[in-house]
Amino acid sequence: MQILYKSTRGNGDKITASQAILKGLSDDGGLFVPDNIPKLDIDLETLSKMTYQEIAYEVMSRFFTDFTEEELKECINKAYDSKFDTKEIVPLVKKGNAFIMELFHGPTIAFKDMALSILPYLLTTAAKKNHVKNEIVILTATSGDTGKAAMAGFADVPGTKIIVFYPKNGVSPVQEKQMVTQKGDNTYVVGITGNFDDAQTGVKRMFNDKELAQELAQAGYQFSSANSINIGRLVPQVAYYVYAYVKLMERGEIRKGDEINAVVPTGNFGNILAAYYAKQMGVPYGKFICASNENKVLFDFFRTGCYDRNREFILTSSPSMDILISSNLERLIYRVAGDDSEKNKELMKDLTEKGSYQITPEMEEGLKEFYGNYATEEETADTIREFFEKNQYVLDTHTAVAVDVYRKYMDEKKDSRPAVIASTASPYKFTRSVMTAIDKKYEDMEDFALADELERISGVKIPKAIEEIRTAPVRHNTVAEAADMPKVVKEILQIS
Repeated sequence: MQILYKSTRGNGDKITASQAILKGLSDDGGLFVPDNIPKLDIDLETLSKMTYQEIAYEVMSRFFTDFTEEELKECINKAYDSKFDTKEIVPLVKKGNAFIMELFHGPTIAFKDMALSILPYLLTTAAKKNHVKNEIVILTATSGDTGKAAMAGFADVPGTKIIVFYPKNGVSPVQEKQMVTQKGDNTYVVGITGNFDDAQTGVKRMFNDKELAQELAQAGYQFSSANSINIGRLVPQVAYYVYAYVKLMERGEIRKGDEINAVVPTGNFGNILAAYYAKQMGVPYGKFICASNENKVLFDFFRTGCYDRNREFILTSSPSMDILISSNLERLIYRVAGDDSEKNKELMKDLTEKGSYQITPEMEEGLKEFYGNYATEEETADTIREFFEKNQYVLDTHTAVAVDVYRKYMDEKKDSRPAVIASTASPYKFTRSVMTAIDKKYEDMEDFALADELERISGVKIPKAIEEIRTAPVRHNTVAEAADMPKVVKEILQIS
């Protein structure tokens, strides 16, 4: 059955998966969603015997119906190869009643690699299928991890350029060093004087700027997105939630049909939405536990039905979640509104104009599978230390937020179902926050000495991604105001 894609805001015809991947964002500012979520019409027992790559194919082929089997398998095999430091791709580590799903074994040691390793191949295949002659300019805003993972994926991919915007003082030192040392003749990094929401809003504005699109087309370019708004980012993430379930079956941890919960540290909402899509496909997930840091806009939303970004933006030790506008939430809002694009458009207009919106009681009913809570900075640090002392396992700051929120959920709901906790980054990405949480004596050590010490206490080898940036030269040092983002893009592309 062919799956087509439509905008959450209702304008325009339905388009194919490859066209939706190419466009990234709909012309009306909406996000592309499948016209229905396909069922996983293959037995879970059969899936449990498969490799990660084979499961990824079964999931993605149900969504990306205009890709041939050969095209899709080639994209998958090029993405999930020796770039990952484990053959499993996604190890599941048991700790108590929960399983830490390690999503950080890719080239940039963050979960973004799971989707951004495959997106360049999906995008270039989509361009060929649609006879695109223009060079594709990937425009991306990052709160720390997407930028590096996207650049690593797109570096020197023919027919593409990638421009990444990040908040200059809003990412960890390791995240920044990873970005500004990125190689590749087609990669560009720009620090902006503002926060992630400013960068994300600037990128969305450029996507919706018809005049800019015309100037680009005349110069032989067109925009596409590597942000989690791109359906080519979201669907590959569904695969690891399917994989986690069937591998726990294979290990005898659960029986086929048993429900499990998913605990996800959440910023832009794409990762937890992927778990929700896995359930819609037929995988028995129970609750989706949405873990926030002190920027707790999602916690407040799940408690009140009111999404309100009119609040102080807080810089935390889990910077990838320092977000007040969770873009992918729009896909869920559209769904709980009964696929009503007019209702969704009205709410998104409220968000743009007033900075908040209130969903109806009927829509709130559709959110019953979700639970939201948050962890303070102090709770995050305490969780890292306590988890290490109890398990000799070092959590990164984002995963610690998830572990703390899962504890709160268990205290509140007394739910005995097993849980998969999405571990979204290696602790090596946030060595300072992690090591000082474990022991204050590490406060005065420099970043790479901290990495050496982390290796000693955890027994986990320093990843290649960290070794590489120890001595790597800085290649990108552009800093600009958020308002000047279009001007910077034109300068990079040499469009007068």
